[in-house]
Amino acid sequence: MKKNLLTKVSKISLLLMAGLLMYNCNNSNDDMKTPPVTPPVVTPESRTIKVMENATFGKILTDQAGKTLYFFSDDYKGVSECNNGCLNIWPIFYTDNVNMIDPSLNQSDFATITRSDGKKQTTYKGWPLYYYASDTNIGDTAGDKVGDVWYVAKPDYTVMYASGQLMGENGKNYTTSANAQVYTEGNGKTMYLTDASGRTLYAFASDKKDTNNFTAPDFLNNGVWPIVGLNKMRFPSIMNPSDFGTITVFGRTQLTYRGWPVYYFGGDGNRGDNKGVSVPNPGVWPIFNTGTPIAPL
Repeated sequence: MKKNLLTKVSKISLLLMAGLLMYNCNNSNDDMKTPPVTPPVVTPESRTIKVMENATFGKILTDQAGKTLYFFSDDYKGVSECNNGCLNIWPIFYTDNVNMIDPSLNQSDFATITRSDGKKQTTYKGWPLYYYASDTNIGDTAGDKVGDVWYVAKPDYTVMYASGQLMGENGKNYTTSANAQVYTEGNGKTMYLTDASGRTLYAFASDKKDTNNFTAPDFLNNGVWPIVGLNKMRFPSIMNPSDFGTITVFGRTQLTYRGWPVYYFGGDGNRGDNKGVSVPNPGVWPIFNTGTPIAPL
């Protein structure tokens, strides 16, 4: 009888010990769990990049303090071309907190590049961001249109103004006349229109005012020279709003500039490419600039 009682007590003790071990193990696991990370509270004051309303330009990008940010036309390839003394006038903008931006902006539109001098710089849609040293007060926009190559950074540009070397698909460098109609082999920067991602925009020399004479009804040739279907026009201040319009091409919307239907070139595989200027010969598919003539009737 005593033996049975001792056996029962031993079993109960073992069960209690096992329960205590399980409890301690569970507590130990709970202690090892990583506590949930609380995201930072983003207030209007703590936003590293803001969207401010400007009386002249509408919505513009600013830093946390409200100081205006700028784009540089020479940076159309996504690489900063402002170096050395240029940086004294146009200091770079950099933040490592792009998760603390204005809620109207997309974090995926921002990135960080490492410049040739080793410094980091923030980009928006591939365009490096800068300050203008002469903007002394919050809200100043004195840097806009300096040299016709510096523009306030807006969040919603659909057309941009690039400044760079033209290089055709044939590998030759070109310059162009002021009206972008005559092309000559040679080195030198040309001003021309791109979309917001730095993709070159072209005209077709055989088109007429508001008339697309290239695109086939079945769009089989659209892969070679795709029509540009931008509905919303936002562009740097050097451009005139009345120069832009749209037409309907076999049921699709196509952007026009001074009456010329606007195209991409399918062979422009990289940001900043402008290979279409030599296809099939220079002048057949010209670029656009502010000197482009109005399309003929």
